[in-house]
Amino acid sequence: MTDKPKGRLRHVALSVADPWETAAFYQEALGLEEVAEIDGELAEGVFLTDGVVNLAILHFKSDEASQGTGKDFVGLHHIGFWVDDVVATGKHVRNSGATWIMGDPNNPDGYEVKHTDLSGIIFDIAAHGWAGSQKRPGEPENEVHPNPRRRLAKFDARREAARRAQASRKVAETV
Repeated sequence: MTDKPKGRLRHVALSVADPWETAAFYQEALGLEEVAEIDGELAEGVFLTDGVVNLAILHFKSDEASQGTGKDFVGLHHIGFWVDDVVATGKHVRNSGATWIMGDPNNPDGYEVKHTDLSGIIFDIAAHGWAGSQKRPGEPENEVHPNPRRRLAKFDARREAARRAQASRKVAETV
C-alpha cells in the first residue's frame, strides 16, 4: 500500500474588481500583512498573509486567463495546496477524478499546477508554496516560502486611493 500524498492548504485566491481596495480592507479589518504585488501575464494583484497562509487578491486580465470563471467574476477563485511531490500528487489527484487545466504536471519543481475537482472548483498544487506561507508551522521540518516583499511603483496611485477609500469607510470603534 502506498502512502497518499498530503497537501497543506496554504493559498486562497480571490477574484475581485480592485485588488488594492480589497487588500486595504483585509489589512485594516483583520491585520493581514502585505507581502507582494504582482503584474503577471494572467492577473495583477496583491498577496497578503496571516503568517501561514497566502491570500492572493487578483484581477484577471482576460476570460482565458481566469481559467473558466470569467475576468469579471468576483469571489473565491481557487485554493492551493503545498505538497511534497508535485508530479506524484498530480497523478494521484487525477486518478482520484481531478481534471488538469494548466501548469506543467511533469515538472518536479512545478508551481501552481492547476486542476478542477469533481464540482469544477479550481485548486492548485505547488512544490514551493506562496509568499508569506509556511508549510509545516511549529514543526522542526517547517519550510517558509522566501518572501519577496515586492511592491511595484506602477501601483502607487492605486494603493494610495485604496488606503484613502478604506480610511473613509472606517467608523469609530465602540465598546
